[in-house]
Parts: sequence; C-alpha cells; structure tokens
Amino acid sequence: MPQSCPSNGLIIAAPSSGCGKTVITLGVLQALKRAGHRVASAKVGPDYIDTAYHTVATGRPSYNLDSWAMRHKTLLGLCTALDEYADLIICEGAMGLFDGAYSGVGSTADISALTGWPVILVVDVSGQAASAAALIQGFVSHRPDINLLGVIFNRVGGPSHRHSLETATLRVNPEITILGFVPRNENLHLPERHLGLVQVAEQENFLQWLDTASSILSMHIDLAQIANLARPMCAGFHQLQTPLPPLGQHIAIADDLAFSFKYNSILEGWRRQNAEISFFSPLADEAPAQAADSVYLPGGYPELHAAKLSSNHVFLQGLRTAAARAFIYGECGGYMVLGKSLTDKAGISYPMANLLPLETTFSDSKLRLGYRRAKTRKSTPFGPKDTEFNGHEFHYCRSIRESQPADALFECEDSIGESVGPLGMIVGQIAGSFLHLIDRAK
Repeated sequence: MPQSCPSNGLIIAAPSSGCGKTVITLGVLQALKRAGHRVASAKVGPDYIDTAYHTVATGRPSYNLDSWAMRHKTLLGLCTALDEYADLIICEGAMGLFDGAYSGVGSTADISALTGWPVILVVDVSGQAASAAALIQGFVSHRPDINLLGVIFNRVGGPSHRHSLETATLRVNPEITILGFVPRNENLHLPERHLGLVQVAEQENFLQWLDTASSILSMHIDLAQIANLARPMCAGFHQLQTPLPPLGQHIAIADDLAFSFKYNSILEGWRRQNAEISFFSPLADEAPAQAADSVYLPGGYPELHAAKLSSNHVFLQGLRTAAARAFIYGECGGYMVLGKSLTDKAGISYPMANLLPLETTFSDSKLRLGYRRAKTRKSTPFGPKDTEFNGHEFHYCRSIRESQPADALFECEDSIGESVGPLGMIVGQIAGSFLHLIDRAK
C-alpha cells in the first residue's frame, strides 16, 4: 500500500459551467491563506487562464490535472509537487462534475477518484429552491467511487430562499454538509471574453477584487469546515515527469499579454531537465536571447495586439535571425505569428514573421475545440518520427492560405480515436500548429 501524502486536498466542482466555482475557488484560496494555511491550487482540464488566477491568489504555481491528456504518473507527480509546499490543496473542477472528453474520460470526478480528494459542489440556486435538493441527491449517487461531502449554495436570495434550500437539502441528504449560502453580489464577478475569463494580468484591480471577494465569502462560507473535509491523496508519492522534451539547451519563451497560454508543468519539466529558460516580450519589442538554441511562442491573444506585433521590428527581425540557428516552435497564437499574415475580426490584415507559409484569419471563423492525440510526421526536437503526444485544440482562428508546400507537423485523432487529419506544419527548423501540447501519450 503506497504511503499517503501528508497534505489534505479537496475539489471545488459544480453541476455545470457558470455556477461561480472559479470566483468561489479564488475567494476561498485567499481566505484560507489569510487564516494561516499554506495553500496550493490546481485546475482540472486544459484551462491555462484559471491557473494564472490561482497563481496570483496563492503566490505559488498552479498545475493543470488532466486525466485524458496526462499519463497518470504525470498527473500524480504534479499532485506530489503541490504537496511539497502546502498543507492544503484546493483543486478547481472544470465544466460539470462528470463532464470530460467525448470518450467519457477527463472529468473532475475522474480526478477525485484517482486522488481520493473529496468534492464540494457549488450550486447556482438563482432559479431554484427545493429542487436543488434533488439535483444534489443525483450528484451524490451518480458515482459511488467519489465522495461528495459538501455543498455551497451560490447566488442565494433572501432568508426564505435560504430556509427552503436548507430544509429540502437536509431532508433528502441528511449526511451532506452545507458549507455556505453565498448571496447574489455584483462584486463576485470576473469579466470574460471568447476563450474564457479575461487574463488576470489585464486586470489592474484584481488584488483589490480578490480581497473584497475573500471578505464576502468569509462571511458566508464555513472555512474551517472546508479545511476539515479535505483528505490526503490516496495514490502515494510520485516523481515529477517531463511532459515534453526540452526544445533545446536554452529555450527563449515569449511571455506577455499576447503569449501567455503556458502550462507550468511543461516549464517545470524543462527546468528539471536542466534546460536554461529565458523570457522575452514581443509586445515590448524584445527579441529572443541571442544565446538561445530554441524559441517557444506559446498561445495567447496575438489577434488583440496584431497591429503592435506587426510594427515591432526588433522582435520580428530577432525571430527571423534566430531562425538561422534555432528551432522555433509556435502553438496556436504563436503559430499564427510565425505565418505571413494575421487578419483580425474586423478584416484588417497584418504582416507577421513570414517564417511559415501560413495566413490566418478571425473573420468568419468557427470554434475548433477538443482533445487531440498527435503523432509527429518526422523527426523533431520532440523526438523521432511517430512520437505521440496528447493535447487540446481551442481556437476561433482558421487558415486561409498555404502559399507553398509544407510538411504537416502532426497527424491527429480526436478523443474517441477518429482522425482529424494533419495539423500544423514544419519547414526546416520552424514548426507550429493550433494544438496546445500537454503531455507525452506514452
């Protein structure tokens, strides 16, 4: 029997998206930190925006935990890493508790079953009262391999609404712990855009908002009881893995509001493989470090900054100069910038780095979303031909033209094994795709 990790953990989940679990998670993290806990955080699934919020709230890196895209040893190694510097781990769920990939794998419930962390359910009761008791009972009984121990009612009306919720819930579910009744409050709101929340780095008053949210939630949620419900991870200690091989010995990484979609697990894996990492800001017109033998342009929102990126000649020329000596890899937004041009939603086209024969547009675009299993079509710094990775595609941009032949970087399948064809391209030492890689498949 493996030894349990000493830190206690739990998962804050919900019946669906939009119930307020991110706001409540952030407020609870801050409140528990104020109460003297050494808190760490995680996020179920591939969302890289919420983890950035967690990092600001806790002051420590937050990791994605994804049971579809990650090998179990990768996922459990990240849980062990969180355990090393915390006495309490709060993991935020994704979508509804039982929602995952089309294959049925990848849900928040899967993470609970794998780790042994119990679940707290955040229920938006703005349009219901006693009916919430039936909903909770259904969630409690749906999967016997997880422990749904508590509930937080969010967007509660007046005293009579609270009374109805409490009476009905305890009559149907007497063993459930009601942890709080959070009233409707305009201060408990975060702005959103097309890929999720507006990035935390764009919110000048976020720390003030966090203090306000934490104070409000502390008045309406039993924080001591939340800590008491947390349990140690049952899967034992695991070593941190390297999800992706380092792109080089010195990796220059674009890092600003246009290029912020990075997984902490990947960067930590590179560091543990002794790769040197440096950062540069394309929006500040900075070039990659001249000593770098690889350059990584992660995803982000280059479409919101296309005019500035197009006019930042030090950045663009530095990227072109690096192409003569370094492997350059772009993901999603970074892939767009490696192309010839990027056209925004208004139909305005901006020249980009012109390192790949690619033109992209947000005009008349459609959402592409889903998990992908990707196999390299030739040898790259990622490994030999046919090396397999798991990743996620989530974008509104589309390709409109490939002006010269180029080899596809990956051959891809979706989460149920159906082919979605070739994805991305590689020309010499320049490569990219719309895919966000998460972990090796094997």
